[in-house]
Amino acid sequence: QTLQTSLNNFLNNRKWTSETYKVQERIGCNFLLNLESTDELNLYKASLTIQCARPIFNSTYLSPLINFKDDNIAFKYQEFQQLEFNDNRVTGNDPSVSNLTAVFAYYVYMIIGFDAASFSKGAGDKYFQKAQNIVNNAPEGRGISGWRLFDGQRNRFILIDNLTKSGMEKIHEAIYTYYRDGVDQMSTKFDIGRDMVLNALITMQEVQEENTNTMVVPILMQGKYTEIVGIFENANKPMKKQLLNTLSAIDLTNLNKYKEKLE
Repeated sequence: QTLQTSLNNFLNNRKWTSETYKVQERIGCNFLLNLESTDELNLYKASLTIQCARPIFNSTYLSPLINFKDDNIAFKYQEFQQLEFNDNRVTGNDPSVSNLTAVFAYYVYMIIGFDAASFSKGAGDKYFQKAQNIVNNAPEGRGISGWRLFDGQRNRFILIDNLTKSGMEKIHEAIYTYYRDGVDQMSTKFDIGRDMVLNALITMQEVQEENTNTMVVPILMQGKYTEIVGIFENANKPMKKQLLNTLSAIDLTNLNKYKEKLE
């Protein structure tokens, strides 16, 4: 309970950006830290589920933006200890202590970055660079993982690399097109918005085919099933056929469910 309170304060009371957010513009997100037992006092292993949604223009609907589970978290925490983080000095005196705040700060910047990128082209770049800085200066030590290229097939290094390396401009284009040109238009120009959503999904397919180890497309697609079905259930057959072809490349897990609703 003490840790939960400290993490809530760390996330909500720290100034993460120089941008001014109105109350209604605050980013709705959930962090679920699931602790696992260890044999050492004050040392924890955990998984962290991160969920984030974005309000859609002229509606009360929230569109899923990120839904991801990170299974590689290890940290040391003693009750009532202060949670500290410094962008310029990511690793403190004890890496096993600073790893927890480094992980949370990384995902805070990722959430702000995805949210900003969905509203304005290039607006998320500076936050993705902050997340990249955390990866470059991440804690190292026994039991700490997820920060390096070879720490499994899905890790923090690969995710931020998908968003910052040269040649990945299309994914930023897809994020902006899906949200700003797509779902944000649907209250007044539904057909145009639907066309743009399809274009964004096709761009994600291109990214997936051009980059065999991409993480960012599956993360963007996670939790999108209900939304996509709602958008395309009344589309014509050629559009549905094209959509299903695209979904077979970027959301294979749910393909049969899509077919039940859209074929």
